[in-house]
Amino acid sequence: MHHLLTAGAQRALIQAERITDSSAEGEPTLAPLLAALALEESRAAEIMLAYQIDLALILQEFQLPLPQTPTASPPDSPDQPLELSQALQQYPAFREVLNHAMQQASRADVPTEIGSEHLLWGLLASAGKESEWLHREAGLSVEKLDDSINVVFRQTTEPINVDFALRTVAATASDQTNTLRTIDAATNRLREGLRVIEDFLRFSLDDAHLMSLLKTTRHQLTDALRFIGPDTLISSRDTLNDVGTSVSTTSEFDRSSLEHLLQANLKRVQEAARTLEEFSKLISPEAAAIFKQMRYASYTLEKTILTCIASQRRLENSRLYLLVSESLCHHGAGQAVRESLAAGVDLVQIREKSMTDRKLLEHGKRVRGWTREANAMLIMNDRPDLAIAIDADGVHVGQDELPVREVRQIVGPRRLIGVSTHNIEQARQAVLDGADYIGVGPTFPTSTKKFSEHEYAGLDFVRQVAAEITLPWFAIGGIQADNLQQVLKAGATRVAVSSVICSHAHPGQITRELLGQFSN
Repeated sequence: MHHLLTAGAQRALIQAERITDSSAEGEPTLAPLLAALALEESRAAEIMLAYQIDLALILQEFQLPLPQTPTASPPDSPDQPLELSQALQQYPAFREVLNHAMQQASRADVPTEIGSEHLLWGLLASAGKESEWLHREAGLSVEKLDDSINVVFRQTTEPINVDFALRTVAATASDQTNTLRTIDAATNRLREGLRVIEDFLRFSLDDAHLMSLLKTTRHQLTDALRFIGPDTLISSRDTLNDVGTSVSTTSEFDRSSLEHLLQANLKRVQEAARTLEEFSKLISPEAAAIFKQMRYASYTLEKTILTCIASQRRLENSRLYLLVSESLCHHGAGQAVRESLAAGVDLVQIREKSMTDRKLLEHGKRVRGWTREANAMLIMNDRPDLAIAIDADGVHVGQDELPVREVRQIVGPRRLIGVSTHNIEQARQAVLDGADYIGVGPTFPTSTKKFSEHEYAGLDFVRQVAAEITLPWFAIGGIQADNLQQVLKAGATRVAVSSVICSHAHPGQITRELLGQFSN
């Protein structure tokens, strides 16, 4: 069986000969090959660097001369045999390395050229001081290298004939070039799609948190391309002869809105990531694994962005959110809810901790009737089951209640889910979890919930959220008529209140006063 060496593997073998020829006289060793693999820009070098093994360390350990630039070049055609020095051909340990490398390449589930990583695997599989040193110095072993190469093994009983022509019977240079052209085109589509999404987040949504998620995806793309080699992609590019450049559809030029434009580019990124994942399996399993992670991350990014846009639209006019508790109301919850709704509140939450389920159900149905008459939304605190029973518009949960995922399973896709957050990490996570809005606080000491002094997030938290999150959020906790302006100046555009309205003798009057401050 004949195999083709990759260009990097051929350069490494040529360089190994040169190091061997310039070393002190004596029987050849595998140390020159190890040094050559570390010298070349190849997957073997990347793997060794990941285990803190570099050229300088190898030269020092094995007392080798500094390699010089080779005068010989790899053969231009795979049909030309690679001529190795007589001494190197006759060295049994070197032949053993090549034999192991061939066997490793032959175990791949697709036709695979012998690369530098296979030569490194062969060196590790051969008994010798070099493989012992790699294991002792860096803990590198054939088992760990298997994980890096990610070969899918298959059983084979066919004996492998080692010859130094190293030709291929399946993979061809043109196959690899076409694969690289495909990866290059998909990379460009992915990068272009990410740029459009980034510009939307930057100039339309103005969301620093989602921008940071996109930056992570960009870093992943850079990491993946290191395993493939950006230079090889450029070399394989042939835009002038790409038949795809002359094919277009009318839908490519149909962008009815910014949201439509955004969705088209989100799909472009996901499709490109899938192409990259599949085709890079032929070149670099490590890159394929990263592209797979990027594809899944893009689905989360899509959901998060579109949820943010939908929630902004749905809560566009909601400024004052009333959290009503019967025990806090001066004249009962009924008067507080009805008067505040008449004064302009359009979002009410039932927040009862001590009612029995039956009483809470009856109470919830009454409040549902009042909010529906006022064309306002109703949220049930902590109880997704009762939110469904009274046909509420959503449910609100805290950090100790059911997670968003489980709540969504109960209430379905159309009801709002709000999440209480007390620090910026919780706020960011709530966005990623799929919350439709978040509560931000406590801003000030409050009579409705007990917090120790060090647990108050305060206005600094409000400023943090205002600086990076555009998913609708409500500052909450101890907000009164005399401190509302502090909250608004800190960046809040929505607030949730309870006792300031519920305990007031004239709920409608104080509601109008609070709403009036938003226009000041």
